[in-house]
Amino acid sequence: MYQIIVNPASCSGKSLRIWREQVEPALLNEQIEYTVHFSEKAGDVARIAAELTSPSEGELNAADFRDPQRMIILGGDGTMNEFLQGIADTSRIILGYVPTGSSNDLARDLGIPKNPREALDLILHTGTPCRMDMGEVTFDSGERRRFAVSCGIGFDAAVCAEANRSKIKNGFNRIGLGKLTYLGIALKQLFTAKAVSCRLSMDGNAPVSIHRILFIAGMLHRYEGGGFMFCPDATGCEGRFHLCAVGDISKGLILWALPTAFSGKHYRYDGITPYTAQSYRIETSEPLWVHTDGEAFRKADALTVVCKKDSLLIIRP
Repeated sequence: MYQIIVNPASCSGKSLRIWREQVEPALLNEQIEYTVHFSEKAGDVARIAAELTSPSEGELNAADFRDPQRMIILGGDGTMNEFLQGIADTSRIILGYVPTGSSNDLARDLGIPKNPREALDLILHTGTPCRMDMGEVTFDSGERRRFAVSCGIGFDAAVCAEANRSKIKNGFNRIGLGKLTYLGIALKQLFTAKAVSCRLSMDGNAPVSIHRILFIAGMLHRYEGGGFMFCPDATGCEGRFHLCAVGDISKGLILWALPTAFSGKHYRYDGITPYTAQSYRIETSEPLWVHTDGEAFRKADALTVVCKKDSLLIIRP
């Protein structure tokens, strides 16, 4: 029995068409038992996840509740991120993922096919459940958020924040040019970014000072932002983050360096520095946008990030 959560709005509505025309017919053809749940607005995916994974009073000691739940997410990286916020107990989930978003960085790194039918076949027949790390960011207010791919502060999060509010993003997504939205916004954000200093502390060691921070991405997987390989050595199952810290570098050099990040060659430039850590803390002189898995939700000037090793069981090749 599969519990399936579909985000119909993913990739400007393409997700619903993929469900109706490809995924649902395949499930019916193979006589797979399932229950489908559709989100209607922001927050629904987290609510559905909480309802499905929280035991009722009578189930707390029941054997059937102790058994893992098989769940399938049909959406993009943002849908997956919202799903993680709602799960009551991540150890009870065997997760399948049919990527239908515009970036699909998690699927890209895990080798999950872009083709929905192939991704479904992987879940039902050929894939293997594998352990994957999860990240958790905590703000000084006590607010917490989980993430599967990355947590970023600064430029990359500011681009996500503006793109998610952009009126032209949906139009570009419909014709397969969604990345043009991010490109235009990225150029704007790059040249309007203020000079903000930063202290980066890793695993309790003495902090690293960055006088003019552009962004820091703490990554469990290699890709973010629709294919930027900011951390080419990340595997998602090491129990630690790979960090890409960009600062004290001219804006002209950034324009030259950023395209090389698609192939992971950006560390050749001074001011772009890799680190690894199981946990880290960032403090900035002014609040900056923060994102988890591309979902920018608030600004902050202090946050702590911890890696939760082997927290998720996900089906992959």
